Amino acid sequence: MGVIAGYSGGWVDSLISRITDVLFALPDILLALVIMAILGPSLNNLMLAIGIVYTPIFSRIARGAVLNIRDSLYIEAAYSMGVKKIKILWHHILPNILSPLIVQVTLSFAFAILSEAALSFLGLGVSPDTPSWGIMLSSAKDWMELSWWTAVFPGIAITLAVFSFNSVGDGLRDALDPRTGTGN
Repeated sequence: MGVIAGYSGGWVDSLISRITDVLFALPDILLALVIMAILGPSLNNLMLAIGIVYTPIFSRIARGAVLNIRDSLYIEAAYSMGVKKIKILWHHILPNILSPLIVQVTLSFAFAILSEAALSFLGLGVSPDTPSWGIMLSSAKDWMELSWWTAVFPGIAITLAVFSFNSVGDGLRDALDPRTGTGN
């Protein structure tokens, strides 16, 4: 959506940007809760809800990156040589905007883990027979006095997974950002 908005401009850009703004106006967890309450708890619905919640972030990043390179000389040269717009998008624009999107994917994995755990903890995530850190925390909360480790270890696992994805995202950002000078 962001690539199309950034490259097309005009009313298409305005429409997609307004849809993105509306999705940004809603809190992530609240939007995911509404989607899961409507669709019901299942792994597929959970993935769909998390995908919808984090789509505006990717759309905005892709749009901004496309706007940065849309008027570049190599894009104008390809257009003046008669290359079709779809081929320009696929072969010239998309490969040049992948760096910020790859970084955002790793950072969004951390938020997706937290969202899944929160929704599963509340009973709106995956079904109880599916392994989930949120379900483990939910079932362990009643037994904290007798067996504290049943809640502590899933919490530590969530913390380590989120920290790991954030660290990978930060490292990729440093490696792939040409402005920092630390990349290849």
